[in-house]
Amino acid sequence: MPSVAFLSTDNLEDFFVYDELLVPYFNQKGWKVETVSWHTNSENWGRFDYVIVRSTWDYQQHADAFLACLKQIDASSTTLLNPLRLMQWNIEKYYLKDLQHKGVPIVKTIWEATFDNGVIDKAFDEFSSDTIIIKPVLSANADDTFKLERETWKESAGVLSNTFKQRDFMIQPFLSSIVEEGEYSLFYFGGAFSHAIKKVPQEGDFRVQEEHGGRLHPVNVDDVQLAVAEKALSAMPCNALYARVDLVRQNSNWAIMELELIEPSLYFNLDEDSPVRFVEALLAFHEAETNK
Repeated sequence: MPSVAFLSTDNLEDFFVYDELLVPYFNQKGWKVETVSWHTNSENWGRFDYVIVRSTWDYQQHADAFLACLKQIDASSTTLLNPLRLMQWNIEKYYLKDLQHKGVPIVKTIWEATFDNGVIDKAFDEFSSDTIIIKPVLSANADDTFKLERETWKESAGVLSNTFKQRDFMIQPFLSSIVEEGEYSLFYFGGAFSHAIKKVPQEGDFRVQEEHGGRLHPVNVDDVQLAVAEKALSAMPCNALYARVDLVRQNSNWAIMELELIEPSLYFNLDEDSPVRFVEALLAFHEAETNK
Protein backbone atom coordinates (compact mmCIF):
# COMPACT_ATOMS: atom_id res chain seq x y z
CA MET A 1 0.00 0.00 0.00
CA PRO A 2 1.62 3.33 -1.04
CA SER A 3 1.94 5.81 1.81
CA VAL A 4 1.99 9.59 2.20
CA ALA A 5 3.01 11.77 5.14
CA PHE A 6 1.51 15.22 5.47
CA LEU A 7 4.23 17.31 7.09
CA SER A 8 2.65 19.48 9.77
CA THR A 9 3.59 21.00 13.13
CA ASP A 10 2.95 20.32 16.81
CA ASN A 11 0.13 22.78 17.50
CA LEU A 12 -2.51 23.89 14.99
CA GLU A 13 -5.00 25.09 17.58
CA ASP A 14 -5.30 28.61 16.15
CA PHE A 15 -5.31 27.59 12.48
CA PHE A 16 -7.82 26.34 9.93
CA VAL A 17 -6.62 23.08 8.35
CA TYR A 18 -8.38 21.33 5.46
CA ASP A 19 -5.89 18.65 4.44
CA GLU A 20 -7.93 15.89 6.09
CA LEU A 21 -10.40 16.33 3.23
CA LEU A 22 -7.83 14.58 1.03
CA VAL A 23 -7.62 11.43 3.13
CA PRO A 24 -10.82 9.64 1.96
CA TYR A 25 -9.79 10.05 -1.68
CA PHE A 26 -6.30 8.72 -1.01
CA ASN A 27 -7.82 5.79 0.89
CA GLN A 28 -10.18 5.04 -2.00
CA LYS A 29 -7.13 4.69 -4.23
CA GLY A 30 -5.48 2.31 -1.74
CA TRP A 31 -3.08 4.88 -0.29
CA LYS A 32 -2.34 5.33 3.39
CA VAL A 33 -1.98 8.84 4.88
CA GLU A 34 -0.38 9.99 8.14
CA THR A 35 0.18 13.48 9.52
CA VAL A 36 3.63 13.99 11.05
CA SER A 37 5.09 17.06 12.76
CA TRP A 38 8.27 18.44 11.26
CA HIS A 39 9.53 18.84 14.84
CA THR A 40 9.71 15.04 15.18
CA ASN A 41 13.32 14.04 15.77
CA SER A 42 13.15 10.27 15.40
CA GLU A 43 10.95 9.72 12.35
CA ASN A 44 11.99 7.18 9.74
CA TRP A 45 11.02 9.19 6.68
CA GLY A 46 11.93 6.31 4.40
CA ARG A 47 8.84 4.39 5.46
CA PHE A 48 6.75 6.80 3.34
CA ASP A 49 6.64 6.91 -0.43
CA TYR A 50 6.01 10.67 -0.30
CA VAL A 51 6.31 13.42 2.27
CA ILE A 52 4.14 16.40 1.29
CA VAL A 53 4.76 19.65 3.13
CA ARG A 54 1.40 20.96 4.26
CA SER A 55 0.67 22.75 7.55
CA THR A 56 4.16 23.56 8.86
CA TRP A 57 2.86 26.94 9.90
CA ASP A 58 5.52 27.85 12.45
CA TYR A 59 8.51 27.23 10.18
CA GLN A 60 9.33 30.93 9.84
CA GLN A 61 10.16 31.03 13.55
CA HIS A 62 12.74 28.24 13.15
CA ALA A 63 13.85 28.55 9.54
CA ASP A 64 17.26 26.89 9.90
CA ALA A 65 15.83 23.90 11.76
CA PHE A 66 13.00 23.61 9.24
CA LEU A 67 15.40 23.59 6.29
CA ALA A 68 17.53 21.00 8.09
CA CYS A 69 14.42 18.83 8.47
CA LEU A 70 13.59 19.16 4.77
CA LYS A 71 17.16 18.20 3.84
CA GLN A 72 16.97 15.16 6.09
CA ILE A 73 13.71 14.08 4.45
CA ASP A 74 15.15 14.70 0.99
CA ALA A 75 18.22 12.59 1.81
CA SER A 76 16.04 9.62 2.74
CA SER A 77 14.47 7.18 0.28
CA THR A 78 11.17 9.08 0.23
CA THR A 79 10.19 11.75 -2.29
CA LEU A 80 9.76 15.23 -0.83
CA LEU A 81 7.08 17.43 -2.36
CA ASN A 82 7.33 20.10 -3.30
CA PRO A 83 10.96 19.44 -4.31
CA LEU A 84 13.61 20.69 -1.88
CA ARG A 85 15.27 23.09 -4.31
CA LEU A 86 11.93 24.67 -5.13
CA MET A 87 11.18 25.28 -1.46
CA GLN A 88 14.69 26.60 -0.85
CA TRP A 89 14.10 29.09 -3.65
CA ASN A 90 10.68 30.04 -2.27
CA ILE A 91 11.43 30.33 1.46
CA GLU A 92 12.60 33.95 1.23
CA LYS A 93 10.60 36.44 -0.75
CA TYR A 94 13.64 37.34 -2.83
CA TYR A 95 12.16 34.88 -5.31
CA LEU A 96 9.91 37.80 -6.30
CA LYS A 97 13.01 39.46 -7.76
CA ASP A 98 13.52 36.42 -9.97
CA LEU A 99 9.94 36.60 -11.14
CA GLN A 100 10.29 40.29 -11.92
CA HIS A 101 13.51 39.70 -13.87
CA LYS A 102 11.61 37.20 -16.01
CA GLY A 103 8.88 39.72 -16.81
CA VAL A 104 6.33 38.66 -14.20
CA PRO A 105 4.48 41.67 -12.70
CA ILE A 106 4.93 41.86 -8.93
CA VAL A 107 3.80 44.34 -6.30
CA LYS A 108 6.25 47.24 -6.17
CA THR A 109 8.86 46.46 -3.53
CA ILE A 110 11.84 48.07 -1.81
CA TRP A 111 14.32 45.55 -0.40
CA GLU A 112 16.34 46.49 2.68
CA ALA A 113 18.76 44.85 5.13
CA THR A 114 19.33 47.71 7.58
CA PHE A 115 16.52 49.44 9.45
CA ASP A 116 16.52 53.17 10.18
CA ASN A 117 13.95 55.92 10.09
CA GLY A 118 15.26 57.29 6.83
CA VAL A 119 14.42 54.04 5.02
CA ILE A 120 10.78 54.38 6.00
CA ASP A 121 10.55 58.08 5.12
CA LYS A 122 12.13 57.36 1.75
CA ALA A 123 9.63 54.58 1.03
CA PHE A 124 6.64 56.91 1.50
CA ASP A 125 8.17 59.30 -1.02
CA GLU A 126 9.29 56.65 -3.50
CA PHE A 127 5.83 55.09 -3.63
CA SER A 128 4.05 58.47 -3.49
CA SER A 129 1.87 56.89 -0.85
CA ASP A 130 0.81 57.86 2.65
CA THR A 131 0.42 54.19 3.64
CA ILE A 132 2.99 51.42 3.30
CA ILE A 133 3.46 47.80 4.40
CA ILE A 134 6.68 46.47 5.95
CA LYS A 135 7.38 42.79 6.57
CA PRO A 136 10.31 40.37 6.86
CA VAL A 137 11.72 38.77 3.74
CA LEU A 138 11.25 35.43 5.50
CA SER A 139 7.74 35.41 6.89
CA ALA A 140 4.40 33.64 6.87
CA ASN A 141 0.85 34.14 8.19
CA ALA A 142 1.37 37.94 8.16
CA ASP A 143 3.67 37.59 11.19
CA ASP A 144 5.58 40.82 11.95
CA THR A 145 3.76 42.63 9.15
CA PHE A 146 2.98 46.30 9.82
CA LYS A 147 0.82 48.85 8.07
CA LEU A 148 2.36 52.31 8.51
CA GLU A 149 0.87 55.75 8.00
CA ARG A 150 3.14 58.64 7.03
CA GLU A 151 1.90 60.93 9.80
CA THR A 152 1.94 58.46 12.67
CA TRP A 153 4.45 55.70 11.91
CA LYS A 154 7.18 57.11 14.20
CA GLU A 155 5.01 56.12 17.17
CA SER A 156 5.97 52.56 16.29
CA ALA A 157 9.63 53.28 15.52
CA GLY A 158 10.88 51.41 18.59
CA VAL A 159 8.87 48.28 17.82
CA LEU A 160 9.91 48.39 14.18
CA SER A 161 13.59 48.81 15.05
CA ASN A 162 13.45 45.87 17.43
CA THR A 163 11.60 43.71 14.88
CA PHE A 164 13.82 44.41 11.89
CA LYS A 165 17.22 45.29 13.32
CA GLN A 166 18.66 41.87 12.45
CA ARG A 167 16.35 40.80 9.61
CA ASP A 168 16.13 41.55 5.93
CA PHE A 169 12.82 43.20 5.17
CA MET A 170 10.69 44.49 2.35
CA ILE A 171 8.48 47.54 1.98
CA GLN A 172 5.50 47.81 -0.36
CA PRO A 173 2.83 50.42 -0.98
CA PHE A 174 -0.48 49.65 0.67
CA LEU A 175 -2.86 48.71 -2.13
CA SER A 176 -6.39 49.87 -1.39
CA SER A 177 -7.63 47.23 -3.83
CA ILE A 178 -6.95 44.57 -1.18
CA VAL A 179 -9.58 46.17 1.06
CA GLU A 180 -11.93 47.32 -1.69
CA GLU A 181 -11.80 44.22 -3.88
CA GLY A 182 -9.74 41.56 -2.14
CA GLU A 183 -6.80 39.30 -2.91
CA TYR A 184 -7.23 36.43 -5.37
CA SER A 185 -5.63 33.02 -4.87
CA LEU A 186 -5.32 30.64 -7.81
CA PHE A 187 -4.49 27.00 -7.10
CA TYR A 188 -2.57 24.65 -9.38
CA PHE A 189 -2.07 20.90 -8.90
CA GLY A 190 0.39 19.13 -11.14
CA GLY A 191 0.66 22.29 -13.22
CA ALA A 192 -3.07 22.39 -14.00
CA PHE A 193 -5.44 25.05 -12.71
CA SER A 194 -7.79 23.70 -10.03
CA HIS A 195 -9.81 26.51 -8.46
CA ALA A 196 -9.67 30.08 -7.19
CA ILE A 197 -10.87 32.05 -4.19
CA LYS A 198 -11.05 35.68 -3.16
CA LYS A 199 -9.87 36.74 0.30
CA VAL A 200 -11.21 39.97 1.80
CA PRO A 201 -9.95 41.39 5.12
CA GLN A 202 -12.38 42.07 7.90
CA GLU A 203 -13.42 45.68 8.37
CA GLY A 204 -10.61 47.78 9.83
CA ASP A 205 -7.87 45.26 8.95
CA PHE A 206 -5.64 44.66 5.92
CA ARG A 207 -4.70 41.02 6.49
CA VAL A 208 -6.69 38.52 4.45
CA GLN A 209 -5.86 35.30 6.32
CA GLU A 210 -8.69 33.44 8.05
CA GLU A 211 -6.72 33.53 11.28
CA HIS A 212 -6.97 37.34 11.15
CA GLY A 213 -10.67 37.43 10.36
CA GLY A 214 -10.43 37.41 6.57
CA ARG A 215 -13.52 36.33 4.60
CA LEU A 216 -13.03 33.77 1.82
CA HIS A 217 -15.20 33.17 -1.24
CA PRO A 218 -14.88 30.82 -4.25
CA VAL A 219 -14.65 32.83 -7.47
CA ASN A 220 -14.14 32.50 -11.19
CA VAL A 221 -11.07 34.17 -12.66
CA ASP A 222 -10.51 35.58 -16.11
CA ASP A 223 -7.94 34.83 -18.79
CA VAL A 224 -5.75 37.76 -17.80
CA GLN A 225 -5.45 36.52 -14.23
CA LEU A 226 -4.70 33.01 -15.45
CA ALA A 227 -2.03 34.32 -17.81
CA VAL A 228 -0.24 36.23 -15.04
CA ALA A 229 -0.41 33.26 -12.69
CA GLU A 230 0.91 30.85 -15.30
CA LYS A 231 3.71 33.21 -16.26
CA ALA A 232 4.82 33.10 -12.62
CA LEU A 233 4.65 29.29 -12.60
CA SER A 234 6.75 29.13 -15.77
CA ALA A 235 9.46 31.15 -14.00
CA MET A 236 9.93 28.57 -11.23
CA PRO A 237 13.24 26.67 -11.16
CA CYS A 238 11.40 23.33 -11.40
CA ASN A 239 7.87 21.96 -11.49
CA ALA A 240 5.61 21.88 -8.43
CA LEU A 241 3.04 19.35 -7.27
CA TYR A 242 1.05 22.22 -5.81
CA ALA A 243 1.21 25.99 -6.06
CA ARG A 244 -0.85 28.92 -4.91
CA VAL A 245 -0.56 32.19 -6.79
CA ASP A 246 -1.79 35.28 -4.94
CA LEU A 247 -2.84 38.17 -7.19
CA VAL A 248 -3.83 41.74 -6.38
CA ARG A 249 -4.83 44.65 -8.54
CA GLN A 250 -2.10 47.29 -8.82
CA ASN A 251 -2.80 50.37 -10.92
CA SER A 252 -5.60 48.53 -12.73
CA ASN A 253 -3.30 45.61 -13.62
CA TRP A 254 -2.79 42.24 -11.94
CA ALA A 255 0.39 41.72 -9.95
CA ILE A 256 1.82 38.84 -7.96
CA MET A 257 1.65 39.34 -4.21
CA GLU A 258 3.13 35.91 -3.48
CA LEU A 259 3.82 32.58 -5.13
CA GLU A 260 3.31 30.03 -2.36
CA LEU A 261 5.15 26.73 -2.83
CA ILE A 262 5.95 25.52 0.70
CA GLU A 263 2.92 25.31 2.97
CA PRO A 264 0.03 27.25 1.46
CA SER A 265 -3.45 26.49 2.61
CA LEU A 266 -5.13 25.06 -0.48
CA TYR A 267 -8.69 25.63 0.76
CA PHE A 268 -10.09 22.26 -0.23
CA ASN A 269 -13.23 23.24 1.69
CA LEU A 270 -14.16 25.87 -0.90
CA ASP A 271 -14.19 23.62 -3.95
CA GLU A 272 -15.69 20.17 -3.51
CA ASP A 273 -13.77 18.73 -6.47
CA SER A 274 -10.37 20.12 -5.47
CA PRO A 275 -9.40 17.21 -3.16
CA VAL A 276 -9.91 14.78 -6.05
CA ARG A 277 -7.79 16.96 -8.34
CA PHE A 278 -4.97 17.05 -5.79
CA VAL A 279 -4.99 13.28 -5.30
CA GLU A 280 -5.10 12.70 -9.05
CA ALA A 281 -2.13 15.04 -9.49
CA LEU A 282 -0.06 13.01 -7.04
CA LEU A 283 -1.14 9.71 -8.59
CA ALA A 284 -0.14 11.00 -12.02
CA PHE A 285 3.23 12.08 -10.62
CA HIS A 286 3.65 8.66 -8.99
CA GLU A 287 2.85 6.84 -12.22
CA ALA A 288 5.32 8.97 -14.15
CA GLU A 289 8.04 8.32 -11.59
CA THR A 290 7.29 4.60 -11.55
CA ASN A 291 7.52 4.35 -15.32
CA LYS A 292 10.84 6.17 -15.62
